[in-house]
Amino acid sequence: MAASYEVVDLRVALVGYGLAGRVFHGPLIAATPGLHVAAIVTANPERQAAARHDFPDALTFSRPEELWLRRDLCDLVVVATATGAHVAVATAAVDAHIPVVVEKPMAVTANGARRLVEHAARRDVLLVPFLNRRWDSDHLTVSGLLAENALGTVFSYESRFERWRPSPNEASWREQLPPESGGGVLLDLGVHLVDQALSLFGPVRHVYAEVRAHRGGADDDVFLALHHESGVRSHLWASSLAAARGPRLRVLGSEAAYVVDHLDGQEEALRAGGRPDQPGFGEEPAERWGRMVRGDVSEPVPSIAGCWQHFYAAMHRCLRDGTAPPVSADDAVRGLEVLDAARESAQTDVVVRVGKATD
Repeated sequence: MAASYEVVDLRVALVGYGLAGRVFHGPLIAATPGLHVAAIVTANPERQAAARHDFPDALTFSRPEELWLRRDLCDLVVVATATGAHVAVATAAVDAHIPVVVEKPMAVTANGARRLVEHAARRDVLLVPFLNRRWDSDHLTVSGLLAENALGTVFSYESRFERWRPSPNEASWREQLPPESGGGVLLDLGVHLVDQALSLFGPVRHVYAEVRAHRGGADDDVFLALHHESGVRSHLWASSLAAARGPRLRVLGSEAAYVVDHLDGQEEALRAGGRPDQPGFGEEPAERWGRMVRGDVSEPVPSIAGCWQHFYAAMHRCLRDGTAPPVSADDAVRGLEVLDAARESAQTDVVVRVGKATD
């Protein structure tokens, strides 16, 4: 008679339980078969109470150091702290020999991310950046259209994450801290914009950027022009001051264009208390589908359902079966190289070659 073995869930520790930890990572992990939240680290008493409510079986700690002393408690650490603490917490997890997922951006600069990646490699510890918007509905649909050559030769890609928040949130560290501490939309929404462009059209040769702080404090309005080695030009916008938003995506090709007006709905659903394992999660209604456009002729294109939960399903396979991680740590470094070049371009008002920007 063949022996039977109990399949035990992999235990995940969340370090940080603000917006990222509670609204994004916690529900995505809980919805992933084979994973469960075993520990949560937060010094904030209100967030500790929320953690106990959301995950009553999980242990709570006030400091990451308490978790490292209990290395036996977890199989994966998720760093969901403020950006400025990402490198320090992830380095400590690596030193404890625990595989680690790091919320975006992995670090404030490419050099910081590169040093972290090299440290994890020396220790032979898995390090994975959380770049969840690769599983946005619009991005998946564009990827499918490109694979089918439905647009012909693509020469222009436009992508926007625009919001209307004329008054800064004084309680938000993202809107108050300077970029060297992780604040601003360039290191928030800009990370996703650049990562999506790189994943679609490959490495970037040159960058021109405009980075502004209209409300004071952190940058709140940015524009990036990327010249890909493939020849495609990407124009990217991220703003908190867009009273009239442009299209979410516009991709121009020799045979047709693809235009999406609306932002993927997964973040909105999670903020409203939705769960990724609920029926219909990630599906876009027909009125929010993108359109294939040829001059005056336009037809809707059914959107592929968004699926952020696929990131943690892939993490489970990676840890359990040794498959490739869902995102390469090197991709996070390459994205930050583009953002470093963008920052330098904005400061000097010139086009900057990627990889030549200074940290």
